[in-house]
Amino acid sequence: MLFGKAGPGLDLLVRGARVLDPAEKLDAVCDVRVDGGVVSQLGTSVDANGHRVVDGAGLVLAPAFVDPHVHLRVPGGEDEETIASGTAAAAAGGYCAILAMPNTDPVVDSAAVLGSLIEDARAEAEVPVGFLAAITRGQEGAELTEMAELAEQGAAGFTDDGRPVVAPGLMRRALQYHGITGRRLALHCEEPTLSRSGQMHEGAVSAELGFAGYPSVAESVMVERDLSLAAYEQAPLHLLHLSARESVEALRAAQASGVAATAEVTPHHLCLTDEAVRTLDPNVKMNPPLRSEDDRAALIEGLRDGTIGSVATDHAPHARHEKEVPFEAAPFGVTGLETAFAALYTSLVEPGLVALETLLERMSAGPARAYVLEPPRIAVGAPANLVLLDMQATWRVEEDRFRSRSANSWLLGRTLRGQVRMTVAAGRMAFDG
Repeated sequence: MLFGKAGPGLDLLVRGARVLDPAEKLDAVCDVRVDGGVVSQLGTSVDANGHRVVDGAGLVLAPAFVDPHVHLRVPGGEDEETIASGTAAAAAGGYCAILAMPNTDPVVDSAAVLGSLIEDARAEAEVPVGFLAAITRGQEGAELTEMAELAEQGAAGFTDDGRPVVAPGLMRRALQYHGITGRRLALHCEEPTLSRSGQMHEGAVSAELGFAGYPSVAESVMVERDLSLAAYEQAPLHLLHLSARESVEALRAAQASGVAATAEVTPHHLCLTDEAVRTLDPNVKMNPPLRSEDDRAALIEGLRDGTIGSVATDHAPHARHEKEVPFEAAPFGVTGLETAFAALYTSLVEPGLVALETLLERMSAGPARAYVLEPPRIAVGAPANLVLLDMQATWRVEEDRFRSRSANSWLLGRTLRGQVRMTVAAGRMAFDG
């Protein structure tokens, strides 16, 4: 389900780093040797065997990250992103794998479109990419795609991200297809008659600024519906970019009752609230919108206690001219691949809100498990999927540093702590900083 460039496996020795793999319960200062792209030895004073040696003293070596929610904009939006540029950005952000959304032009709703993307990824992708296909044809919510054929072609899952599947009967039928395809549905939960033309979270700030509000209940009511359908069909599902306290509470209750539901949250929803919209910066306009401090606290707690098992960037590049307009005229979406770890380390780990081990797990093993992918591990015999992190480094987020083709980041001009020094993906050097 993941596709990328092929090539010889890396030979490497990282010496003396703090090796931190929460899923493997590993936290020790040691050497890690990679032979031919596979982790071959962990220990002290490991023989380099002629390999390149990287001094890891003072650095953290962790399983590389998995992003389950990326917009690569291909086909149709190559001016904003490509497979090559998006995966280069992912590598610079510490990712060893990403999953791409299907709301492109044309929509990824046929085996022909999906097959073309897979072929391109094998030629261009710096880190492996999985492609989700649409649940409904054209993402129009009227007719299911040929889900069995798309799964056989290599679809990593199914989503109409950007739009909800409004009809309950159609959603039920889509859930039933899990028994045939074995692939998860990833759901954009929004009740469009409630969100309507909302520009930001409905609350005191929207009232003061005079913007149409997008209430949190527009998300949570659809979350509750989809969890109920999943429970009835005994089918798993994944909830995209949760933003509201009520959604987290509904998910927690469903999981406690045995529903096989997973969910993700974005760095911007974990770090910001609707107060940021007072700047009128179009780079803080996203769907779902930034919500209240109460919602943010619930998201952090959900991430901490495991109710929300994944961090996803929802990397959504836009051309400059699209965002350089008044707030209400700008499209939804922000980039995030190259800044996610540093933003969360700075805003959550350093203040003591989330443990480093928790953040690393939610950015790596958690997203992999949500889509039934092999989690990145630091263990003998495992494929080398590694990220080397400098927790002491500070850096300023500037447009000219981005490998992405777009720079619509909510972090422009901010100084962050925590920097990716190296990324190994599928046994190949993907980023060497």
